[in-house]
Amino acid sequence: MTTKSISAETLFAQMDKFSQAKEPFLFAIDYEMQEAYFIPNPIEQEEIRFCIHGKGNATNEKNPDKAYSFKAFPESYEQYLKRFEVIHKAEIDGNSFLANLTIATPIHCSLQLNEIYDYAKAPYKLHIPKRLVCYSPEAFVHITQDGKISSYPMKGTIDATIPNAAKVLQNDYKEKSEHYTIVDLIRNDLSKVSKHVRVDRFGYLDKIITTDSQILQMSSEISGQLSTEDMNRLGNVISQLLPAGSISGAPKEATCHAIREAEQRERGFYSGVFGYYDGKTLDSAVMIRYIEQVDQTMDEEEASSQSSEQTPMFRFHSGGGITIHSKPEDEYNEVLQKVYLPF
Repeated sequence: MTTKSISAETLFAQMDKFSQAKEPFLFAIDYEMQEAYFIPNPIEQEEIRFCIHGKGNATNEKNPDKAYSFKAFPESYEQYLKRFEVIHKAEIDGNSFLANLTIATPIHCSLQLNEIYDYAKAPYKLHIPKRLVCYSPEAFVHITQDGKISSYPMKGTIDATIPNAAKVLQNDYKEKSEHYTIVDLIRNDLSKVSKHVRVDRFGYLDKIITTDSQILQMSSEISGQLSTEDMNRLGNVISQLLPAGSISGAPKEATCHAIREAEQRERGFYSGVFGYYDGKTLDSAVMIRYIEQVDQTMDEEEASSQSSEQTPMFRFHSGGGITIHSKPEDEYNEVLQKVYLPF
């Protein structure tokens, strides 16, 4: 791979420069805002592949044309419970109202990252060779040519095969509380960079097809209006909105501290953001539904779960929102349910 990563500061400066000149670019930034990629004129290169709502340099979807294996080696419920209790204590103490707790699950998959990208069906796809593949269902922000900025936080999940799943999800007290909280957080975030912030749609449902099931997820649409000046400084706009509210929590600073204590590892590009600016509009996604290729340095628990033949090694990252009303068994099952291939 020849494309080198850069710092967050360099990324935002480049985004400002290119948006002022109305020149296309692709960007990706990690959750910790330590590492980033910036690709000028990304349609013209083939190394980093992407597709955002049909726009990109690798937009054809293929059906799997060979048998494949996919097996997860999740951490134990007891280990997850320790993480959950850290978050729950922060909420009991009043330091957080909503926190997105994530885990990294070692997986064995006979497909390579490029094949997973080819087969995946999702509105937002990204493949960085020998590093990661992401097939995200969740938008971050969309910015139109006239300066309308919209965000679509996704919070609330249920197995779609449950009888009356939609009604069950929409009437679940914990899920509704979680969704109200994230909508409030995103309204506050957009108010930092735009005016006339409003909720355009609240609590609509999307069905997502997985390898062995279907899930419903609840989303809302919140929008505001950017100034002409900010349309020429998209790096400055995006920097003020990170990390994404849906994968951190509220209030952000205290919740991020609790997340670090609970997760005990950096997320890297998982739950970061990537997006494409075509010279007029910007569309971006939260990097969930994410698989990374791992080097040979693994922690002891991961190494013990893998046989020597199962290389290259991958990790699948998944998470869910925790409120004071959350039940750890339900949350554990949800993060495992999200470990899937979308084909």
